[in-house]
Amino acid sequence: MCPIMISLVAFLGNHGSKYEGNRHNVAWQFADSLGRASSLSWQKKFKGRYASVQIPAGESCSDRRTVHFLKPETFMNLSGESVVEACSFFRIKPEEVLAVHDELELALGTVSLKWSGGLGGHNGLRSLKAVLGTADFWRLRFGIGRPVHGDVSSYVLSDFSADERILLGQVWT
Repeated sequence: MCPIMISLVAFLGNHGSKYEGNRHNVAWQFADSLGRASSLSWQKKFKGRYASVQIPAGESCSDRRTVHFLKPETFMNLSGESVVEACSFFRIKPEEVLAVHDELELALGTVSLKWSGGLGGHNGLRSLKAVLGTADFWRLRFGIGRPVHGDVSSYVLSDFSADERILLGQVWT
């Protein structure tokens, strides 16, 4: 029997040049840093941009399988609208979704893979749960740390410093 695998990787963020370097867009920054990402054929669909790739499957599974990558362009708080359209079209179950997102509760540069759980006040995750009907999906969390002072909203919408971008580049390689 083939184990459940990830069929959709959703990189949560905000679209537009205004948000490119924001902490809230760390998932998009990670996606863009992947060597293979530049060779993918990104298309507009599902209220965002998506690409698909064929990968070899495990020994007990079929020879090849498709993994879809999605960058919702609905803004973070409505990410679920894009994800649910892709899931519906490709017949992907919630447990086959990997949401890649920023995480305030992890130190900058920390990466954590998590199954299900709470939403931690993250509006992108809240949107996914609302449309998928469950919080039972995978999360790849990129730590952005918490602001020392000031409000969280301003912090997540601020850009990484040059030193922080260097640290993230080291984490991704």
